Amino acid sequence: MSSNCGLNLKIHSSSLTQFEASVTEGFPFCMSRFVGVNASDINYSAGRYDPSVKTPFDAGFEGVGEVVALGLSASAAFMVGQAVAYMAPGSFAEYTVVPARVAIPVPGLKPEYLTLLVSGTTAYISLKELGGLSEGKKVLVTAAAGGTGQFAVQLAKKAKCHVIGTCSSAEKSAFLKSVGCDRPINYNTEHMSTVLRQEYPQGVDVVYESVGGAMFDLAVDALATRGRLIVIGFVSGYQTPTGLSPVKAGTLPAKLLKKSASVQGFFLNHYLPEFRGAMDHLLKMYAGGELVCEVDTGGLSAEGRFTGLESVFRAVDYMYMRKNTGKIVVELPPSVNNLSYHAIQLVKGGMFENLITVNMSKVWNIGPKNAIQNK
Repeated sequence: MSSNCGLNLKIHSSSLTQFEASVTEGFPFCMSRFVGVNASDINYSAGRYDPSVKTPFDAGFEGVGEVVALGLSASAAFMVGQAVAYMAPGSFAEYTVVPARVAIPVPGLKPEYLTLLVSGTTAYISLKELGGLSEGKKVLVTAAAGGTGQFAVQLAKKAKCHVIGTCSSAEKSAFLKSVGCDRPINYNTEHMSTVLRQEYPQGVDVVYESVGGAMFDLAVDALATRGRLIVIGFVSGYQTPTGLSPVKAGTLPAKLLKKSASVQGFFLNHYLPEFRGAMDHLLKMYAGGELVCEVDTGGLSAEGRFTGLESVFRAVDYMYMRKNTGKIVVELPPSVNNLSYHAIQLVKGGMFENLITVNMSKVWNIGPKNAIQNK
């Protein structure tokens, strides 16, 4: 485990028990090809989302994979070989059981579809439900070149807003301009508070905030009269023992009152009824060329691309070092996996009468050498 990522989790392949559950309960059983890395992976693994969960437990929130087995009840909605995107706990796995209600068919096995699951829908739903966007409003997006920030920038521009985005490098600034950001602010070369005060003296109408700490304080100070600040995270504090970064909470009520402004949190799990509609809308936007889904697979990292579950730790470190542009994605190439050998033996042995089909090409000849004969 990486010493500085703060991640405390057990990463492993899905077990034979999951395969049994999949075909018994009718869920699609998927071979994962891409899994997404989120800042909140550290929060979840630290037990901050559900303190009752004890290690070891499965981690990871999202993936894109291929259906390799189906129970009978799932065969009406899915088929073997189909690509699906899913947001489900325990997604850091080579194989995973995906509840049918959260499996979303996608046109192919592309990492771009994964970017929409958590990052895209968070931006879409929060801005739609809480942002009150309209033409001409000034929108500040912090960590704008990150996984979810990229979508907040683009969606605000679609609403004909003036968009300001914070980032940490010239390369990220260039990316933000390419997706429509009107005023990128590289906080390593410019004083953010000075830029906001001089260029936006009346303040900003909406802030999409994911950094926390000092950035949160700056954003509060930059709010316009009746401005809205949406908190979707506070990544600067996730690696601390408490998971928090200090903010000037003592003066917050007075600042909000003075401007009739508001601060509201957004947690995607509280808006799940809106999730499917948001995904459908974002998928249509991407298919129509209206949305850029920037993916960072670690090609510029010191140790190369993020390939295999063992690279999840590197990917988390990469994110917390603020190296990524877009969504960090780990690729899981088809691998030699004994699960497939055991699964095919169980199928051949007739243990699962309600198994509708298994993709034999995905489990053929990947167990112990010569253990499976093509009959």
